[in-house]
Amino acid sequence: MTNTLTSSPLAPLLDLLFTQADASWSTADPALTNLSEDEQTRLMRSKTDYRDFYGRMKDLPLAVSPETGTLLYMLARSGKARTIVEFGTSFGISTLHLAAALRDNGGGRLITSEFEPSKVARARDNLTAGGLVDLVEFRQGDALQTLATDLPDHIDLVLLDGAKALYSDILTLLESRLRPGAMIVADNADYCPEYLARVRSPESGYLSTPFSGDVEVSMRLG
Repeated sequence: MTNTLTSSPLAPLLDLLFTQADASWSTADPALTNLSEDEQTRLMRSKTDYRDFYGRMKDLPLAVSPETGTLLYMLARSGKARTIVEFGTSFGISTLHLAAALRDNGGGRLITSEFEPSKVARARDNLTAGGLVDLVEFRQGDALQTLATDLPDHIDLVLLDGAKALYSDILTLLESRLRPGAMIVADNADYCPEYLARVRSPESGYLSTPFSGDVEVSMRLG
């Protein structure tokens, strides 16, 4: 049985985008690639330096892995998601997986937020090429503002893949809209101990587990 994710035009587009993402670090600014592990961790966990840090990476895809992309599609399909919120669009690779699930679920609304204008433009082009742009609402700017208003009454799935230090803050913005059973996927979650402590707490209202290294998968309980 075919689906949007494994069919043309999306399947070959994703193959190309993942290949480009793998190659992108070979041409990246040495000032980024030569960061010490301690300095990278400091910047990733900072709530004050994230704009400058991610601005320096505006030409890098910062893509989810193919495995995480497939997981996103599967969660959205199995949960019959109709409303999805994504924090951190980048070039739109994860957005393509999520929008494909919405298409195969019969439609819906995907709100994605990205503060780099050039990345919003790249993502829009990729969603257009994948035939999925009609399902996506792009919000350009700081997600602490863009995701603070005009949200769906009920959110079925959330992807956190922007500035890691803000994961808990973004969850706070969305939490009241999460339906029971809603899924939250946080990429590189190890860079936000505050977020992990929150969703893993027995009193938090979530059931949470790590997936494939530093991806955290959580479910909103009733």
